[in-house]
Amino acid sequence: MLSYQATQHEGRPALKLKGALTIYTVTQAWRDIPTKLAKHKSKVLDLSGVEELDTAGVQLLLWLKRDGIGRGSDLVLAHHSPEVVEVLDLLRLAAVFGDAILLSPSSTSGSRHGS
Repeated sequence: MLSYQATQHEGRPALKLKGALTIYTVTQAWRDIPTKLAKHKSKVLDLSGVEELDTAGVQLLLWLKRDGIGRGSDLVLAHHSPEVVEVLDLLRLAAVFGDAILLSPSSTSGSRHGS
C-alpha cells in the first residue's frame, strides 16, 4: 500500500510517499501523485517513507521527472530512503535523476543493508 502526506522540504511544499512503490501500487500512484503535487503546489517528492521500490516504481519516478521537465517545472526527488538508494545504485540510475542523494543518520541506522 502507498500513502501520501503533505510536508515541507527546505521551506517548500513537498509530498511524502509512504509504503511500497511497486507494480502493485504504481497505477494508482500514476493517477494520484501528479494531482497531489498540483494540489499542494509542490515540486518536491519526499522518498524517505518508500519501503519498497521495483522497476515499475522506478519507471514512474522517471516519468514524473521527465513530465515535470516537459511542463517547465523541475521535480525534485528528496530524502531518498535506503531502499530507494539501493535500487537506484543497482540500476545505476542515480545520475539520470540528477537529484542529490543525502541520507540522514536516522534513515541509515534502521537500514537492514548496513555493515
